[in-house]
Amino acid sequence: MRYAELGNSGIQVSKMGLGTWAIGGGPAWSGDLDEKRCIDTIVTAVNNGINLIDTAPGYNFGNSEIIVGKALKEVDRSKVVLVTKCGVVWNRKGSVWNKVGDRQLYKLLTPESVRLEVEESLERLGTDYIDLYMTHWPSVEPYYTPIRETVEELNKLKKEGKIRAIGVANVSIDQIKEYLDCTQLDLVQGKYSVLDRAVEEELIPLCVKNKITMQAYSPLEQGLLTGTISKDYRPEPGNARANKKWWQPGNMERVIDMLEAWKPLAQKYNASIPALCLAWIMNQGDSINLLSGATTPAEVEMNAVAADIVLSKEDLAMMRKMAEALDQE
Repeated sequence: MRYAELGNSGIQVSKMGLGTWAIGGGPAWSGDLDEKRCIDTIVTAVNNGINLIDTAPGYNFGNSEIIVGKALKEVDRSKVVLVTKCGVVWNRKGSVWNKVGDRQLYKLLTPESVRLEVEESLERLGTDYIDLYMTHWPSVEPYYTPIRETVEELNKLKKEGKIRAIGVANVSIDQIKEYLDCTQLDLVQGKYSVLDRAVEEELIPLCVKNKITMQAYSPLEQGLLTGTISKDYRPEPGNARANKKWWQPGNMERVIDMLEAWKPLAQKYNASIPALCLAWIMNQGDSINLLSGATTPAEVEMNAVAADIVLSKEDLAMMRKMAEALDQE
């Protein structure tokens, strides 16, 4: 496993992190998973050198954090870079956002709510500090909070030792610049896969310029790039995949055909199709980190191989060209 500094924090993180949205289960994932298997998945990740574990309160109303907390009891906490987030709540009012099952989620980034969220997360996770604390989504009206006010509270929490570093997700370039005016940002999350390369235009160059780690989430497009999805699969209504571009009929089949064409390339590197897709991301630059979702120990072990794959320039370009062609069909 390769490691790099998290922004300017001095914290060393694995080039691949484990994302635990699906591990949280719930309506967004058509039900809960076996808890022991989920805990074993997280422990397996740590044992395979994946030290960055990402969760959030909004992942099934705190359940993902609870499961991560149980897993932390089975590993050396000091060897884990724990990431969680604030800004999405369900137990107090904010700006109406998504509804998951029959429960409403709200966006809220007031200083008071941020502090409450930290305390709630620390309790669920069973720890006394969070290595990287992120704003999950930007604040919006009618409960809008200026970035500077949110950041002042985050800086206080950092000074108190409850969090060690600050990151952001789902933000615009202008919002990142506003954060940089009043704090040190060590990580920015952005959706990035061989199919979705929008972050290459502005976000990655901005991160490189300011020594911020750019972390790719959904690098396997919620499982589509695993090569295990059949052409007759259709996400259930309400499933997290249901409204996504590449999961739509027609698009999905073309992606599956592309993955089939990549099988000889996977064999060349002695890798699986998902490992090949993950390696493509990690070979885009030293400042790139990625989150890989996994729900079984076997998936973790298979994906971890990707961190050590060095793709040739020719193969990187070939994969890009074939993915770009899908946008033009």
